[in-house]
Amino acid sequence: MTTGDQQDVGVEASTSPPSSADVLAQLERIRLSAEFDAPDRDRKFLAYVVEETLAGRGDRIKAYSIATEVFGRGSSFDPQTDPAVRIEAGRIRRALERYYLVAGRNDPIVISMPKGAYVPTFERRADNRPATVKASAAPSQEMPLSRRDRRPVMFGAAALVCGLAGLLAGLPFLPGSNAATGGSDRPNIPKLIVTPFEDLSGTRQSAMMARGLTDEVVGNLARFKEIVPVTRDDPARKPGDRAYALEGRVRLEGERLRLVVRLVQRSDGSVVWANTYDERLQSGEVIDLQARTAAAVSSAVAEPYGAVFQASAAELRRSVPKEWQAYACTLTYYDHRGDADPQSHRSVQDCLQRTTRQFPTYATAWALLSMSYVDALRNRFDPATSTGMLALAGEAAARAVDLAPLDVRALEAQMLVLFDRGEVDAALAVGARALAINPNDTELAGAYGLRLALSGEWETGCKLLSDATARSLGQTGVFEAALATCSYFAGDYAAAERWVRLVKPDASPADRLLLLAILGKLGKTDEARQQRQWLETNAPALLGDPGQALAFQFRRPEDQHRLFDGLRAAGVPVPEAEYQQAGGAGAIR
Repeated sequence: MTTGDQQDVGVEASTSPPSSADVLAQLERIRLSAEFDAPDRDRKFLAYVVEETLAGRGDRIKAYSIATEVFGRGSSFDPQTDPAVRIEAGRIRRALERYYLVAGRNDPIVISMPKGAYVPTFERRADNRPATVKASAAPSQEMPLSRRDRRPVMFGAAALVCGLAGLLAGLPFLPGSNAATGGSDRPNIPKLIVTPFEDLSGTRQSAMMARGLTDEVVGNLARFKEIVPVTRDDPARKPGDRAYALEGRVRLEGERLRLVVRLVQRSDGSVVWANTYDERLQSGEVIDLQARTAAAVSSAVAEPYGAVFQASAAELRRSVPKEWQAYACTLTYYDHRGDADPQSHRSVQDCLQRTTRQFPTYATAWALLSMSYVDALRNRFDPATSTGMLALAGEAAARAVDLAPLDVRALEAQMLVLFDRGEVDAALAVGARALAINPNDTELAGAYGLRLALSGEWETGCKLLSDATARSLGQTGVFEAALATCSYFAGDYAAAERWVRLVKPDASPADRLLLLAILGKLGKTDEARQQRQWLETNAPALLGDPGQALAFQFRRPEDQHRLFDGLRAAGVPVPEAEYQQAGGAGAIR
């Protein structure tokens, strides 16, 4: 049983409280786990409150003592005006929730920090039910165990959010305030209730398969920190909550396995998405089959442009309640990426900036803000401010990673900034780490695959990019341009043109420059002339210095040389010295 569906229970008389040695061993297990998504200061925070509790000093654990003894704050620290400890405590609660949902599902001891207090509780699992032991506080301070805060950060988006920007414009944020969410330091995000998958075959093997698939799906969904996966509905759910239920039915006949899943909107019971997964069960491959099927389900449901986000976007397109403005703002980022209009980008950035001011610990908003700066830099809307734009992107990415070191969206933003700084090896290392955390995130896989390709690993990177595109439920306009680049460097210029034509009609200047090189290779001089005229009018700096633009994206001189070939054939004047300096055959390796 995971802590995600834990109920408030008392101490079972038949279960002995966990010993101090058991608790300390569990603490060390948590602190060393990569699934405990918290920075070093929060790991110290958790160790401090656990050790003080075990020493019988739970009544001394206050915000002031934590701030001064753990964070090194001075004696002037005032917890009434400085929310630092409260914010970090919320992050620890969410990190513990994630840990016990993923890595700690079978751990014998559960360490938790009840909401509204800093004194932890220690629970021993017995008969699949944890016995709650209040280990340290004085009797006058004892309080019942409350449900854990289950609101991790999110990034979500969908291709259906065409009208969100206009709706947001009419619903002003409350700068510097979190009143819209009832005083919470986290914005509202969708909750996904995963019900136990139903066994339709009624055999021992099919029952085990149903349970195993349920567990695998929950574990995979927990890696998408942009939603809240839980295994039991909250009876206290408010009317305005946006909740979905994932239901599944398993049928096993001989070697054939069929899993039918559907996503149900809790407010009215409507089915917003459904799919069927068929597998052939081979001897000794049960675990691999479960992992493969669960990965496909979780990706389709929780990824950007996935089922949850498309359903949410369809609702928010009609109206955006105050308490959902921050979430809707993140949706607009994905809706407008790839737009050529500078005003559109600035509107998205303004929205994300307001969100980060209202929710300063919302890592997803910081990550997407960073990525919006990178997008603007790539499209070269304002070349004179490119250095400052990259600096802003770096600051926002650093903030996102500091808030959520294991959030793949934060790591993706960091990867993009490092790559654009020219720190290619460091960027690829961050991308590889992020992909290891969540290999089912197609948004991340596509971005990482493209950077691998641009670094010279064309075959590996383009394969990863292609696979990510095939698994994605939505068209982003970004993957298509990237696949056009892959086709160009594979020498398939006809395919490159087909891909780039799938990009949004108002393609960015960078995408149009790629199209111009493709048209040059295909000998389509009339169409190339039209693209040149557009660039001369709308992005003269980009066309006037294509070498700088290519060097920003394509790090290898031989790759730049191959783009120069196409641009020259399209009638773009490339200085001979610059062309020769790039040199090389541009062969794919």
